[in-house]
Amino acid sequence: MTELDAGRLAAVVSPLRRMLLGAARSREQLPEIPDAQIEVIRALPAGTVLAPSVLADRLGVQRSTVSNLLKSMERAGLVERRAAAGDGRGVEVEASARALDLFGRFDLAAAAVVTEAATALSDEDRAAIAAAIPALERLRDALG
Repeated sequence: MTELDAGRLAAVVSPLRRMLLGAARSREQLPEIPDAQIEVIRALPAGTVLAPSVLADRLGVQRSTVSNLLKSMERAGLVERRAAAGDGRGVEVEASARALDLFGRFDLAAAAVVTEAATALSDEDRAAIAAAIPALERLRDALG
């Protein structure tokens, strides 16, 4: 059985993520969006409308944190808040068309950056990375 070198994996993932974010932003000339706001938008894919309390529960953060995030995101045009349907006291939130466009462009740019960088790798390295993706997805889910 192969031992997982958790420290080495963590030391690779963090800079890899930063490099990918920077390269994709640069490629598409995208604005820098804080990580916490990115998490909110990822939790609100197209067509998803949630109450802030539900969003807080899904993200595992305090409701006050989500409230503050939503205020700044609304000012930046990244989310839209409105009265909840059937309940004038409640609020619903969804990602704006602008946010969905930015994230669509980011995802395409990130995929292109990875594709281009992978051409410098051997066939064996590309195969190993492809084979690792399902395990990395499960690790992400276990961490979440």
